[in-house]
Amino acid sequence: MATGMEDRRGADVPSAEDRDFYDFVEKVRRLTSIDLSQYKEHQMRRRLNTLRLRRGFATFADYFQALTRDEQLMAEFLDRVTINVSEFWRNAVRWETLRDRFLPELLRRSPRFKAWSAACSTGEEPYTLAMILDGMGALDRSSILATDIDEGALLKARRGLYPERSLREVPRELIPRYFSRENGMYLVSERLRRAVRFERHNLLLDPFGEGYDLIICRNVIIYFTEDAKKTLYQKLARALSPGGILFVGSTEQIFYPERYGLKSVETFFYRRTE
Repeated sequence: MATGMEDRRGADVPSAEDRDFYDFVEKVRRLTSIDLSQYKEHQMRRRLNTLRLRRGFATFADYFQALTRDEQLMAEFLDRVTINVSEFWRNAVRWETLRDRFLPELLRRSPRFKAWSAACSTGEEPYTLAMILDGMGALDRSSILATDIDEGALLKARRGLYPERSLREVPRELIPRYFSRENGMYLVSERLRRAVRFERHNLLLDPFGEGYDLIICRNVIIYFTEDAKKTLYQKLARALSPGGILFVGSTEQIFYPERYGLKSVETFFYRRTE
């Protein structure tokens, strides 16, 4: 725990400011099941301090009381702590690697391809996977689960309506095939929306499924503590079928993947070896 001063025995004593923050973390955990202590403290605390002060609250205690009374304020808070940043075909070269190197093999060995997009945010990632599978003629024999902790993000994902900036990396020829214009926005085709099942899921608390051929979990684990990362990598590896692929973000290289039963097979791609 962070320290503000030391008592006579030399033990760390948290400052009033620290106690205010740690009490807030515990109250949020009890209210929402979101454990902010599993995130890197410096980054999360800075983010929440900025939000709290912007809304005019002198303490986290005052901020929490307001969160329990104001649905809009709570929605803003959840959106902020769950880091909803996404776009279609983000880091396109990685998606091309998935399409060209790994999906043909995974599809050959699985008559019913099973994929999970974990921490999917507002849905761009699982819809990108659905586009690729459709282009390979495999969407109809695929099951795509997409999960996130934020109900607001999932609502947007199910609606499938996005601003033009979210499509900036989509191959140009795919836009008329999978999107239609609607009041200046882009609506994902009904075919893709039917292909993805969105559900709420807390990576740190809820049980994982199993037997996945592919798990995509990108640009979220970087925000967790080292202990939380280790737990998540163990759980993700066990959720894969033997030979299945874990696809992580461009800042989330797994060190010593063999300790989780994984093997690095390409930059940011890991295979379950057991």
